[in-house]
Amino acid sequence: MRKIRVLVAKPGLDGHDRGAKVVARALRDAGMEVIYTGLRQTAEQIVETALQEDVDCVGLSILSGAHMTLVPKVVELLKRNQAGDILVAVGGIIPDEDAATLRRMGVGGVFGPGTSTQEIVTFIQSHVSA
Repeated sequence: MRKIRVLVAKPGLDGHDRGAKVVARALRDAGMEVIYTGLRQTAEQIVETALQEDVDCVGLSILSGAHMTLVPKVVELLKRNQAGDILVAVGGIIPDEDAATLRRMGVGGVFGPGTSTQEIVTFIQSHVSA
């Protein structure tokens, strides 16, 4: 059985990546293959990497408040590239009403501050069949 492949990305101008690195390490420790893009990625760069790396899940970490601009663009680009089946999860400071809108757009999970890494691991494992 192959490992679940997860792309962890920091879209936009947000320069805070400690949370993304903590999540990436937890996913790795849970047996997943993790590709971390680093800071300040465009939606196009994230989707291109997701396609090249044949990932099962794209995890976006956004603390800048630009989630309603950046996340829909990533989701749309995945769909446009026939990769709409890739699970998208978002972490950051996201108001409940925005989280509901993102879910309607196709985001599988939205995780706020204080979410345990185990909850994120379990979510991905339950939504991706490796």
